[in-house]
Amino acid sequence: MNNKEIPYKIYLDENELPKQWYNVRADMKNKPAPLINPATHQPCTIDELSHVFCTELAKQELDDTTPYIDIPQEILDFYKMYRPSPLVRAYCLEKALGTPAKIYYKFEGNNTSGSHKLNSAIAQAYYAKKQGLKGVTTETGAGQWGTALSMACAYLGLDCQVYMVKVSYEQKPFRREVMRTYGANVTPSPSMTTNVGRKINAEFPGTNGSLGCAISEAVEAATSQEGYRYVLGSVLSQVLLHQSVIGLESKAAMDKYGIKPDMIIGCAGGGSNLGGLISPFMGEKLRGEADYEFIAVEPASCPSLTRGTFGYDFCDTGAVCPLAKMYTLGSTFMPSPNHAGGLRYHGMSSVLSQLYHDGFMTARSVEQTSVFEAAEKFARTEGILPAPESSHAIKVAIDEALKCKETGEEKTILFGLTGTGYFDMYAYQKYNDGEMSDYIPTDEEIAKSVAKMPKVD
Repeated sequence: MNNKEIPYKIYLDENELPKQWYNVRADMKNKPAPLINPATHQPCTIDELSHVFCTELAKQELDDTTPYIDIPQEILDFYKMYRPSPLVRAYCLEKALGTPAKIYYKFEGNNTSGSHKLNSAIAQAYYAKKQGLKGVTTETGAGQWGTALSMACAYLGLDCQVYMVKVSYEQKPFRREVMRTYGANVTPSPSMTTNVGRKINAEFPGTNGSLGCAISEAVEAATSQEGYRYVLGSVLSQVLLHQSVIGLESKAAMDKYGIKPDMIIGCAGGGSNLGGLISPFMGEKLRGEADYEFIAVEPASCPSLTRGTFGYDFCDTGAVCPLAKMYTLGSTFMPSPNHAGGLRYHGMSSVLSQLYHDGFMTARSVEQTSVFEAAEKFARTEGILPAPESSHAIKVAIDEALKCKETGEEKTILFGLTGTGYFDMYAYQKYNDGEMSDYIPTDEEIAKSVAKMPKVD
């Protein structure tokens, strides 16, 4: 099909909304290693996980054989408020770069929460409500997940308790206020309201916090209150399952116009949006039906894939969660207060870690000043102010498009624009004022944290 016939925005209609989530683990020859109980070093059972998670979500977490799982009608009805989301051809960015590459992005910021996080938030809140729970607890980094979950809980009439990483709580007050507007209780983490929070504050005086800290507090809060469970916005296999709607829609939209991406790029913190975007494409690669290049982009300040260790580690700083086999910087690693709060996590999804370990995808780390330079170029050409997290993917998409300019290759690039950056103006202010700095942890810092990883045979 002639390029001129491809619209700026490709929309699927309501009837083309995926009716099932895709579970990429079903097509993986080497399955992700199971979550294990830190006390027994045995795989976690459904009963053990159900003390922390909703029972149905615990079942999804342990299911690595069912390729497609039906999306409940109530969730589909909610999805229809903002899905399908548009697949956009970045014509203006291509022109500004002078590249022969064709650049597409899947835009997930067209909902009130402002990001892709709502895809899993409504699913997890739905299963909590169906189980008859009073409410849920969670953590949030930059605030996208907390915002999405508070919106979902308000919709379903559930109590929502959010532990927000302290540096983001202070840097992003308006996102915090959106959560409170939806009725959530928001606490800066680490706090003095939980046992694990007090312990972390004592061990790391003056800490800015991390996602690992906030997870520990949220888990303690859930397990110490009757009628509550903990929910998580990234990392877990169940979250990647829910987020597969991103990739399923992307593939359907591209297939509609006969488009096949050569490379698919996503930012990577815990892995939710990247995993969701690449899942159906990765499934084709795993089954030998097609080939794609997958690139995970992470901050140089928190480089779990590119500089981490592949092994079992705690999912949280307070060591109250199960152990997951993943690429990790060590659960005690305290990332610098960079402005991509959603990527400040010490580990990577076990699914993505296994795929990376097996050579099905590559990873790059980028410094935040170059990320905001790319974000600015994107905003000036495409008219959307991107979230700092998404801008990591934009940075590498631009790099790859410029390589095509040098070589004359007409590659097709797809990246995930996970959300908007309108609550991240403090970060943009720092960049515009020339006050943004780059921090890269030393080998010694990472080694010190990795040395504290649990010993698992």
